[in-house]
Amino acid sequence: MQATETFSLIVPMTSAGSRLDVVLSQLLPSFSRSKIQDAIKNGEATLNGKVPKIRDKVYGGENITITLTLEQDYLNDAKAEDIPLDIVYEDDDILIINKPAGLVVHPAAGNPDGTLLNALLYHNKNAHLLPRAGIVHRLDKDTTGLMVVSKNLDAYYHLIEQLSDHSMGRTYHAIASGEMISGQTIDVPIGRHKTDRKKMSAQAIGKPAITHYRILDHYRGHTLIECQLETGRTHQIRVHMNFIHHPLFGDSTYGWRLKLPAKMAPELAEELRQFKRQALHAKKLELTHPKTEKRMLFECDYPEDFENLIRIFQEDQKQLED
Repeated sequence: MQATETFSLIVPMTSAGSRLDVVLSQLLPSFSRSKIQDAIKNGEATLNGKVPKIRDKVYGGENITITLTLEQDYLNDAKAEDIPLDIVYEDDDILIINKPAGLVVHPAAGNPDGTLLNALLYHNKNAHLLPRAGIVHRLDKDTTGLMVVSKNLDAYYHLIEQLSDHSMGRTYHAIASGEMISGQTIDVPIGRHKTDRKKMSAQAIGKPAITHYRILDHYRGHTLIECQLETGRTHQIRVHMNFIHHPLFGDSTYGWRLKLPAKMAPELAEELRQFKRQALHAKKLELTHPKTEKRMLFECDYPEDFENLIRIFQEDQKQLED
Protein backbone atom coordinates (compact mmCIF):
# COMPACT_ATOMS: atom_id res chain seq x y z
CA MET A 1 0.00 0.00 0.00
CA GLN A 2 1.40 3.36 -0.99
CA ALA A 3 0.19 6.92 -0.60
CA THR A 4 1.82 10.33 -0.96
CA GLU A 5 1.65 12.64 2.02
CA THR A 6 2.94 16.19 2.54
CA PHE A 7 4.17 16.93 6.05
CA SER A 8 4.48 20.39 7.59
CA LEU A 9 6.99 20.52 10.46
CA ILE A 10 8.78 23.03 12.66
CA VAL A 11 12.45 22.47 13.47
CA PRO A 12 12.91 22.04 17.26
CA MET A 13 15.24 24.56 18.86
CA THR A 14 17.20 21.61 20.25
CA SER A 15 18.21 20.70 16.67
CA ALA A 16 20.15 23.92 16.07
CA GLY A 17 23.32 23.26 14.10
CA SER A 18 22.17 19.92 12.68
CA ARG A 19 21.89 19.04 9.00
CA LEU A 20 18.46 19.22 7.42
CA ASP A 21 18.34 15.53 6.45
CA VAL A 22 19.40 14.49 9.96
CA VAL A 23 16.64 16.57 11.56
CA LEU A 24 14.03 15.22 9.17
CA SER A 25 15.15 11.68 9.95
CA GLN A 26 14.54 12.40 13.64
CA LEU A 27 11.15 14.03 13.04
CA LEU A 28 10.03 11.35 10.58
CA PRO A 29 11.49 8.13 12.02
CA SER A 30 9.33 5.86 9.86
CA PHE A 31 11.26 7.00 6.76
CA SER A 32 14.83 6.07 5.89
CA ARG A 33 17.49 8.77 5.63
CA SER A 34 17.99 7.88 1.94
CA LYS A 35 14.28 8.34 1.17
CA ILE A 36 14.33 11.75 2.85
CA GLN A 37 17.50 12.72 0.96
CA ASP A 38 15.92 11.66 -2.35
CA ALA A 39 12.90 13.84 -1.65
CA ILE A 40 15.13 16.84 -0.94
CA LYS A 41 17.17 16.19 -4.11
CA ASN A 42 13.98 15.95 -6.16
CA GLY A 43 12.70 19.32 -4.94
CA GLU A 44 9.99 17.78 -2.77
CA ALA A 45 10.99 19.80 0.30
CA THR A 46 11.04 23.45 1.30
CA LEU A 47 12.83 25.21 4.16
CA ASN A 48 11.14 28.50 5.04
CA GLY A 49 9.62 28.45 1.56
CA LYS A 50 12.88 27.86 -0.33
CA VAL A 51 14.20 24.69 -1.90
CA PRO A 52 17.03 23.48 0.37
CA LYS A 53 20.04 21.23 -0.01
CA ILE A 54 20.59 18.05 1.96
CA ARG A 55 23.53 19.48 3.91
CA ASP A 56 21.89 22.80 4.79
CA LYS A 57 22.16 23.55 8.52
CA VAL A 58 19.12 24.50 10.58
CA TYR A 59 18.93 26.89 13.51
CA GLY A 60 15.60 26.00 15.10
CA GLY A 61 12.15 27.39 14.42
CA GLU A 62 12.23 26.98 10.61
CA ASN A 63 9.18 25.74 8.75
CA ILE A 64 9.70 22.60 6.68
CA THR A 65 7.40 20.96 4.17
CA ILE A 66 8.26 17.65 2.57
CA THR A 67 6.30 15.25 0.38
CA LEU A 68 7.05 11.58 0.86
CA THR A 69 5.63 8.24 -0.20
CA LEU A 70 4.21 6.23 2.67
CA GLU A 71 5.32 2.66 2.27
CA GLN A 72 3.63 0.27 4.64
CA ASP A 73 4.91 -3.02 3.23
CA TYR A 74 5.91 -4.21 6.69
CA LEU A 75 2.22 -4.00 7.67
CA ASN A 76 1.01 -6.09 4.76
CA ASP A 77 1.90 -9.32 6.57
CA ALA A 78 0.71 -8.12 9.98
CA LYS A 79 -2.76 -9.35 10.89
CA ALA A 80 -5.32 -7.67 13.08
CA GLU A 81 -5.71 -9.63 16.31
CA ASP A 82 -8.32 -9.24 19.04
CA ILE A 83 -5.84 -8.74 21.86
CA PRO A 84 -7.30 -7.02 24.95
CA LEU A 85 -5.87 -3.57 25.69
CA ASP A 86 -5.88 -1.82 29.06
CA ILE A 87 -7.08 1.57 27.81
CA VAL A 88 -6.46 4.51 30.14
CA TYR A 89 -7.79 7.19 27.76
CA GLU A 90 -9.03 7.39 24.18
CA ASP A 91 -10.45 9.96 21.78
CA ASP A 92 -10.38 10.47 18.00
CA ASP A 93 -6.69 11.42 18.01
CA ILE A 94 -4.81 9.50 20.68
CA LEU A 95 -4.94 6.29 22.65
CA ILE A 96 -3.24 5.89 26.05
CA ILE A 97 -2.66 2.29 27.11
CA ASN A 98 -1.22 0.59 30.18
CA LYS A 99 1.06 -2.05 28.64
CA PRO A 100 1.41 -5.32 30.56
CA ALA A 101 4.64 -7.28 30.95
CA GLY A 102 5.21 -9.77 28.16
CA LEU A 103 3.53 -7.76 25.39
CA VAL A 104 5.93 -7.06 22.51
CA VAL A 105 5.33 -3.71 20.80
CA HIS A 106 6.37 -4.51 17.18
CA PRO A 107 6.42 -7.76 15.20
CA ALA A 108 9.96 -9.06 14.72
CA ALA A 109 11.88 -12.27 14.31
CA GLY A 110 10.60 -14.60 17.01
CA ASN A 111 7.49 -12.45 17.59
CA PRO A 112 5.61 -12.32 14.26
CA ASP A 113 2.22 -11.85 15.93
CA GLY A 114 0.59 -11.30 19.28
CA THR A 115 2.09 -7.80 19.48
CA LEU A 116 0.70 -4.38 20.34
CA LEU A 117 0.81 -3.52 16.64
CA ASN A 118 -1.46 -6.49 15.86
CA ALA A 119 -3.83 -5.34 18.59
CA LEU A 120 -3.92 -1.80 17.19
CA LEU A 121 -4.76 -3.04 13.69
CA TYR A 122 -7.85 -4.65 15.24
CA HIS A 123 -8.74 -1.78 17.56
CA ASN A 124 -8.38 1.15 15.13
CA LYS A 125 -9.79 0.73 11.61
CA ASN A 126 -7.37 3.40 10.31
CA ALA A 127 -4.25 1.93 11.92
CA HIS A 128 -3.13 0.23 8.69
CA LEU A 129 -2.79 3.69 7.09
CA LEU A 130 -0.40 4.96 9.77
CA PRO A 131 3.35 4.50 10.22
CA ARG A 132 3.84 1.64 12.70
CA ALA A 133 0.04 1.49 13.08
CA GLY A 134 0.26 4.73 15.08
CA ILE A 135 2.98 3.68 17.54
CA VAL A 136 5.28 6.64 18.27
CA HIS A 137 7.47 5.21 21.05
CA ARG A 138 8.00 1.84 22.63
CA LEU A 139 8.48 -0.02 25.88
CA ASP A 140 10.58 -3.16 26.21
CA LYS A 141 8.69 -6.45 26.26
CA ASP A 142 8.87 -6.84 30.03
CA THR A 143 8.54 -3.17 30.95
CA THR A 144 5.04 -2.17 32.03
CA GLY A 145 3.11 1.08 31.98
CA LEU A 146 1.92 4.00 29.92
CA MET A 147 2.27 4.41 26.16
CA VAL A 148 0.62 6.90 23.82
CA VAL A 149 -0.50 5.81 20.34
CA SER A 150 -1.68 8.11 17.55
CA LYS A 151 -4.93 7.43 15.68
CA ASN A 152 -4.33 9.65 12.64
CA LEU A 153 -1.37 11.16 10.75
CA ASP A 154 -1.68 14.66 12.23
CA ALA A 155 -1.55 13.22 15.73
CA TYR A 156 1.34 10.93 14.77
CA TYR A 157 3.66 13.71 13.66
CA HIS A 158 2.58 16.04 16.45
CA LEU A 159 3.56 13.38 19.01
CA ILE A 160 6.81 12.58 17.18
CA GLU A 161 7.75 16.27 17.39
CA GLN A 162 7.05 16.29 21.14
CA LEU A 163 9.37 13.32 21.57
CA SER A 164 12.02 15.04 19.46
CA ASP A 165 11.95 18.34 21.33
CA HIS A 166 11.65 16.57 24.72
CA SER A 167 8.36 18.26 25.60
CA MET A 168 6.70 14.89 26.26
CA GLY A 169 7.24 13.96 29.89
CA ARG A 170 7.91 10.30 30.69
CA THR A 171 8.38 9.22 34.30
CA TYR A 172 9.36 5.69 35.31
CA HIS A 173 9.54 3.93 38.66
CA ALA A 174 12.10 1.19 39.14
CA ILE A 175 13.77 -0.89 41.81
CA ALA A 176 17.55 -0.72 41.57
CA SER A 177 20.01 -3.07 43.22
CA GLY A 178 22.15 -1.56 45.95
CA GLU A 179 21.43 1.05 48.59
CA MET A 180 21.62 4.38 46.79
CA ILE A 181 22.27 7.58 48.70
CA SER A 182 20.86 10.37 46.52
CA GLY A 183 19.50 11.17 43.09
CA GLN A 184 21.52 12.56 40.23
CA THR A 185 21.62 13.10 36.45
CA ILE A 186 23.30 10.51 34.25
CA ASP A 187 24.59 12.12 31.07
CA VAL A 188 26.31 9.28 29.23
CA PRO A 189 25.95 8.44 25.50
CA ILE A 190 24.43 5.08 24.52
CA GLY A 191 25.15 2.99 21.44
CA ARG A 192 24.79 -0.54 20.12
CA HIS A 193 26.88 -3.06 22.06
CA LYS A 194 30.07 -3.93 20.16
CA THR A 195 29.72 -7.72 20.44
CA ASP A 196 26.07 -8.38 21.36
CA ARG A 197 23.86 -6.62 18.80
CA LYS A 198 20.73 -7.24 20.89
CA LYS A 199 22.09 -5.06 23.68
CA MET A 200 23.02 -1.42 24.13
CA SER A 201 25.92 -0.02 26.11
CA ALA A 202 27.25 3.24 27.54
CA GLN A 203 29.99 4.47 25.22
CA ALA A 204 31.71 7.69 24.23
CA ILE A 205 30.74 7.38 20.54
CA GLY A 206 27.06 6.67 21.22
CA LYS A 207 24.06 8.97 20.90
CA PRO A 208 23.45 11.54 23.66
CA ALA A 209 21.40 10.07 26.52
CA ILE A 210 20.29 11.83 29.70
CA THR A 211 18.41 10.26 32.61
CA HIS A 212 17.41 12.10 35.79
CA TYR A 213 16.57 10.02 38.86
CA ARG A 214 15.63 10.56 42.49
CA ILE A 215 15.18 8.29 45.50
CA LEU A 216 11.63 7.31 46.51
CA ASP A 217 12.30 4.68 49.19
CA HIS A 218 15.12 2.66 50.72
CA TYR A 219 15.14 -1.10 51.30
CA ARG A 220 17.82 -3.53 52.42
CA GLY A 221 20.13 -3.92 49.46
CA HIS A 222 17.72 -2.17 47.07
CA THR A 223 16.28 1.26 46.28
CA LEU A 224 12.99 2.42 44.77
CA ILE A 225 13.74 5.23 42.31
CA GLU A 226 11.90 7.58 39.96
CA CYS A 227 13.50 8.23 36.57
CA GLN A 228 12.72 10.97 34.06
CA LEU A 229 13.96 10.68 30.50
CA GLU A 230 15.35 13.70 28.73
CA THR A 231 16.19 11.51 25.74
CA GLY A 232 14.69 8.24 24.56
CA ARG A 233 17.42 5.74 23.69
CA THR A 234 16.79 2.01 23.52
CA HIS A 235 17.07 0.46 27.01
CA GLN A 236 18.19 3.85 28.32
CA ILE A 237 17.26 3.50 32.00
CA ARG A 238 18.48 -0.09 32.13
CA VAL A 239 21.84 0.80 30.55
CA HIS A 240 22.36 3.93 32.64
CA MET A 241 21.59 2.23 35.94
CA ASN A 242 23.97 -0.58 35.13
CA PHE A 243 26.61 2.02 34.17
CA ILE A 244 26.51 3.49 37.69
CA HIS A 245 26.62 -0.06 39.16
CA HIS A 246 22.98 -0.17 40.26
CA PRO A 247 21.31 -2.44 37.66
CA LEU A 248 17.56 -2.83 37.90
CA PHE A 249 16.23 -5.73 39.95
CA GLY A 250 15.56 -8.68 37.66
CA ASP A 251 17.49 -7.27 34.70
CA SER A 252 20.05 -10.02 34.09
CA THR A 253 20.65 -8.61 30.57
CA TYR A 254 22.34 -5.58 32.11
CA GLY A 255 24.38 -6.86 34.99
CA TRP A 256 21.88 -7.84 37.70
CA ARG A 257 22.51 -10.83 39.94
CA LEU A 258 20.19 -11.83 42.76
CA LYS A 259 21.73 -10.90 46.10
CA LEU A 260 19.45 -11.67 49.02
CA PRO A 261 19.66 -9.43 52.10
CA ALA A 262 21.31 -11.20 55.03
CA LYS A 263 18.96 -13.38 57.11
CA MET A 264 15.95 -12.58 54.92
CA ALA A 265 12.91 -14.69 55.82
CA PRO A 266 12.89 -17.83 53.61
CA GLU A 267 9.34 -17.23 52.37
CA LEU A 268 10.22 -13.69 51.28
CA ALA A 269 13.43 -14.87 49.63
CA GLU A 270 11.48 -17.45 47.64
CA GLU A 271 9.04 -14.77 46.46
CA LEU A 272 11.95 -12.65 45.26
CA ARG A 273 13.21 -15.55 43.18
CA GLN A 274 9.88 -15.69 41.36
CA PHE A 275 10.23 -12.20 39.89
CA LYS A 276 11.49 -12.87 36.35
CA ARG A 277 11.75 -9.45 34.64
CA GLN A 278 13.31 -6.02 35.06
CA ALA A 279 11.51 -4.02 37.75
CA LEU A 280 10.63 -1.04 35.55
CA HIS A 281 7.25 0.65 35.19
CA ALA A 282 6.25 3.67 33.05
CA LYS A 283 4.32 5.42 35.81
CA LYS A 284 3.46 8.85 34.34
CA LEU A 285 3.03 10.33 30.88
CA GLU A 286 2.60 14.05 30.15
CA LEU A 287 1.90 15.44 26.69
CA THR A 288 0.19 18.17 24.70
CA HIS A 289 -2.95 16.98 22.96
CA PRO A 290 -2.38 17.09 19.17
CA LYS A 291 -5.70 18.79 18.45
CA THR A 292 -6.79 20.73 21.55
CA GLU A 293 -3.21 21.78 22.48
CA LYS A 294 -4.14 21.15 26.12
CA ARG A 295 -1.50 19.72 28.42
CA MET A 296 -2.52 16.28 29.71
CA LEU A 297 -1.08 14.14 32.52
CA PHE A 298 -1.74 10.42 32.90
CA GLU A 299 -0.71 8.08 35.71
CA CYS A 300 -1.22 4.38 36.28
CA ASP A 301 -0.85 2.03 39.25
CA TYR A 302 1.92 -0.52 39.60
CA PRO A 303 1.18 -3.96 38.14
CA GLU A 304 0.53 -6.70 40.68
CA ASP A 305 4.00 -8.24 40.52
CA PHE A 306 5.76 -4.88 40.98
CA GLU A 307 3.46 -4.01 43.87
CA ASN A 308 4.22 -7.38 45.43
CA LEU A 309 7.96 -6.82 45.04
CA ILE A 310 7.69 -3.59 47.02
CA ARG A 311 5.64 -5.40 49.69
CA ILE A 312 8.37 -8.04 50.04
CA PHE A 313 11.07 -5.44 50.61
CA GLN A 314 8.88 -3.51 53.05
CA GLU A 315 8.11 -6.67 55.04
CA ASP A 316 11.80 -7.55 55.09
CA GLN A 317 12.60 -4.09 56.44
CA LYS A 318 9.89 -4.39 59.10
CA GLN A 319 11.08 -7.84 60.23
CA LEU A 320 14.59 -6.48 60.58
CA GLU A 321 13.38 -3.57 62.71
CA ASP A 322 11.25 -5.88 64.89
